[in-house]
Amino acid sequence: MRNRQICTGFFLATRRGLRLAAAALLAGALAGCSFHSPDAASGSRSVGIDGVTAQQARSIAREAYLYGTPMVASYQTMYAFSIDRNGPQYKGPFNTISSMARVYAPEDKAYAPSSDTGYSYAALDLRAEPVVVTVPPIGGGRYYALQLMDLYTHNFGYIGSRSTGNGGGRFLVAGPGWNGKTPAGITKVFRSETELANLVGRTRIYSAADVPNVKRIQSRYKVQTLSAYRRQRAPAPAPAVDWIAAESPAQLRSSLEFYNQFAFLLQFAPEHASERSLRARFASIGLAAGEPFDVGKLNPALRRALQEGMHDGQNDIDKKREALQGRTDGLYGDRKSLGNDYLARATGAQVGLGGSGREEAMSPALEKDSYGQQLDGRNKYTLRFPPRGLPPVRAFWSMTLYRLPDQQLVANPIGRYQINASMLSRLKRDADGGITLYIQPESPGKSRESNWLPAPQGPFMLAFRYYWPRPAMLDGKWTQPEIQRAPG
Repeated sequence: MRNRQICTGFFLATRRGLRLAAAALLAGALAGCSFHSPDAASGSRSVGIDGVTAQQARSIAREAYLYGTPMVASYQTMYAFSIDRNGPQYKGPFNTISSMARVYAPEDKAYAPSSDTGYSYAALDLRAEPVVVTVPPIGGGRYYALQLMDLYTHNFGYIGSRSTGNGGGRFLVAGPGWNGKTPAGITKVFRSETELANLVGRTRIYSAADVPNVKRIQSRYKVQTLSAYRRQRAPAPAPAVDWIAAESPAQLRSSLEFYNQFAFLLQFAPEHASERSLRARFASIGLAAGEPFDVGKLNPALRRALQEGMHDGQNDIDKKREALQGRTDGLYGDRKSLGNDYLARATGAQVGLGGSGREEAMSPALEKDSYGQQLDGRNKYTLRFPPRGLPPVRAFWSMTLYRLPDQQLVANPIGRYQINASMLSRLKRDADGGITLYIQPESPGKSRESNWLPAPQGPFMLAFRYYWPRPAMLDGKWTQPEIQRAPG
């Protein structure tokens, strides 16, 4: 059963805005390399750099593409939301938090939108000093999670129901160079490997009527510098940065400007001990931290080697996505869980930047029925949870239907786009206590309409989101129900 990937990431619903990022402005030249007249970029022939063959340059370019894809994707978001003040997606400067909460409808035309949670976002600049994230007490057992993600897309910490509880608190987030004293009143300290980081927040929405409550909670989330928190004079500011314009994700899957942005971002990511030889290989083809990489000045052989390496890396990502069969939970996590699996990180960044680690949320998506055939509204389907077989989660779950190929919500006569845990009391039970859901364009009959998820006439997919999974789900002891096609 082949499945499409979906994720719980904040950045899926805003992908259309990220496509609007401006083209990069590039300047400078390769530094630290000796150039010669190039031969054709193949095998052991020269690419104009002492000691580097075309095949070696291609291999290094592939490594750099996989290693750098999460960093460049993170920067695209930061640039759109917190750097490009004239851009349509601008939310606010670094170290400030912005939030939104809404229930989506088909007219919104968002990409695979989720109405499960309201979202919050902050781009963090930790160079000069840490920031303090303040969270209010959140009552009623409402699920929330503020996910901390470095430039590598490691989820290096969570503030939320699962990790720190609903009692609120003040949480210090520090960069790699901070050695200060933790002030009184701080609940917990988180350390980022990189000087720039993202905060992605999710706060559960029970229904459309609940949105104002979520907005009130979000209004009390606060991000401030440590000096502002202490009400003290700020330290000397970090050096000014000449931010380069970010290109769209689609452009950077084929444009050599990717490597310029990657080199630019390396200056904010101190070298990890396990990656010294890798960084040295990057430098051998001119990818040095903070140094301009002017693709316009590359000789043809090196240009070809880089293009081939990028193509190799993207092929690796595409094959990884195909093999996932809809499961994305191995793509997101911290450095300990991911190790140096750069392919997983890169694939996760393309599947959906900002995805939660599996301990926080899991999000399989199905586009095939139990026979391996594409889900299509010309057929009728059922999905059955057996008695005591509902998704084993501590928070909640949801199942959302999207039309394919554009992954849009589908207008329907009852205005229902998902079935979720909040609806359980309204779902009709089978005689044995199980729950059968009906997935089809027309009503399954008045007595079954409570369990009806309307489908379009053409192909579609079902996205499942499981928040705070229990061990039975994490260990694979619970099985995702298959979608059964009705006879006829």
